[in-house]
Amino acid sequence: MITGRIRRTRRAATAGVLGSLLTVTVLAGTGHAATGDSDASGGNDGRTTGEAQAVPTRPATEEESRARIRITPGDGARQVGISDPVKVTVSDGRLTRVTMTAVASGTEIAGTLSADGTSWTPDSPLQRATRYQIAAEGEDAEGRFAAANATITTTSPANEFLGHLFPEDGSTVGVGMPVRFDFNSSITDKAAVQSQIKVSSSSGQKVVGHWFDDHRLDFRPESYWKAGSTVTVEMTVGGVQQTATFTIGRSQISTVDAKTKKMTVVRDGKKLKTIPISSGSAEHPTYNGQMVISEKYGHIRMNGASVGLTEKDGKPAYDIAAVPHAMRLTDSGTFIHGNYWGAPSVFGKVNTSHGCVGLQDVRGGDDSTRPAAWFFDNSMIGDVVVVKNSQDKTALAPANGLSDWNMPWSQWVAGSATD
Repeated sequence: MITGRIRRTRRAATAGVLGSLLTVTVLAGTGHAATGDSDASGGNDGRTTGEAQAVPTRPATEEESRARIRITPGDGARQVGISDPVKVTVSDGRLTRVTMTAVASGTEIAGTLSADGTSWTPDSPLQRATRYQIAAEGEDAEGRFAAANATITTTSPANEFLGHLFPEDGSTVGVGMPVRFDFNSSITDKAAVQSQIKVSSSSGQKVVGHWFDDHRLDFRPESYWKAGSTVTVEMTVGGVQQTATFTIGRSQISTVDAKTKKMTVVRDGKKLKTIPISSGSAEHPTYNGQMVISEKYGHIRMNGASVGLTEKDGKPAYDIAAVPHAMRLTDSGTFIHGNYWGAPSVFGKVNTSHGCVGLQDVRGGDDSTRPAAWFFDNSMIGDVVVVKNSQDKTALAPANGLSDWNMPWSQWVAGSATD
């Protein structure tokens, strides 16, 4: 299961504790990773894994790999000690590939695979206040693919995280990426906290903060960031100023038209590609609105029960172990992802999903010529995906994922505690 939202505690926080409030970490995964049956004991708060594509035929249950990969500590774990055990194990199969990467620097951590291929461990202790992404792949005795993913964050020197910043310091993101702070504790004096955070852009765009609730403060300009600009986040922490910066890459805005069943990808104002898609069915239409890619996963398990979709016998409406090329668009579970089980005639012709946007793909996702692989390889965290002409009548909540741009600017500014 993919998780990423901060686990929240309910004790009051004010400017008086801001000295330990802002540690620059990240909220969600940014790499080309896989996910599956990781140990969730480290901080799973129950965020859904997404709506898989509903099609006339789905992958047969008996074809699923018997191999079960377990990552310890589990996905979303925080305050991991630098000497705490980190391990990847597999039952009923063997590991074929494990990578552990420090997300901010991209440095891969060396590790050792056991002789029998059933376990992997890093070769050295971890660094403090660092976010790591672990991606593991394996297979069972019949060669059927299995995958698992976990993202963990090690403890800070002060051993306390009261706030988390996304995106991370030093990253490059798309033009739709807001600056997002998630606070573990309820903020009662919002003006005091916000006054110690300044967000600016080299483009000169005015940037304003907006409180979605007592735990979340986002910053953005009126329109998307200017491509190639640098965003600077300055935080006064315990009387000492800390700075984080991230770069805005090229502008890429992809528009999904649920009526024509095509997606047009526009980069830096020029049409790059048109891709046939299959979006939400009449029963489960895709949200209309501006969404932002917040996570990328090479493979992800999608189970209908995680979003309340079950059949009469209580079984999930779908359960697909390794959906390829999956990119999260909302916290509630909307993804744009590869679909290898749908007939080619579906794409560009019929809307068949439970709310996601499906692109043609192959099992395993290892054909780079397929539309899903192309879009995955040509997308980055922070890119905008706009859905229009869907039959959905429910307004997409701006706080659902990174959907901030769906809020009018006047309302956005009204939600600031200092402007």
